[in-house]
Amino acid sequence: MMRGYPHGVSVLTVDLDGERMGVTIGSLVSLSLEPPLVGVSIGKDASSYELLRRSGSFAVSLLAEDQDALAQHFARGVPPIAHWTGIATREGELGPPLIDGAVGWLECRIWAAYDAGDHTLFVGEVLRAARDESKQPLVYIESSYRPL
Repeated sequence: MMRGYPHGVSVLTVDLDGERMGVTIGSLVSLSLEPPLVGVSIGKDASSYELLRRSGSFAVSLLAEDQDALAQHFARGVPPIAHWTGIATREGELGPPLIDGAVGWLECRIWAAYDAGDHTLFVGEVLRAARDESKQPLVYIESSYRPL
């Protein structure tokens, strides 16, 4: 059922003392306006899970329609040595890198974490947000990335 329901594609990034990881997610959800909270669901076996859990903060780059190759790159679980090779980023204020060319960016402090079976729902308090109004989002539906 959920495979036929389109959702936005983002890359969640984390940096803990210079160790950086990124993972493609389709689970970004707005939870609250006051305070501004978002939720992301991360599998407990994901390579970025433990780093995220310990870091205290994360960033989310909401991918643009022409960034499907980036979505595939971060979905594959690329080895750490090649994880950031050729990826254009800029520094966020909290540490995790922001993907250049995205539709928008969120920088979050972890507000709470909830067990959700084989995943954990991380709730992030949005401390900074920005959007590039000239870009259109990338969506995922029926097992493929597509422009909106």
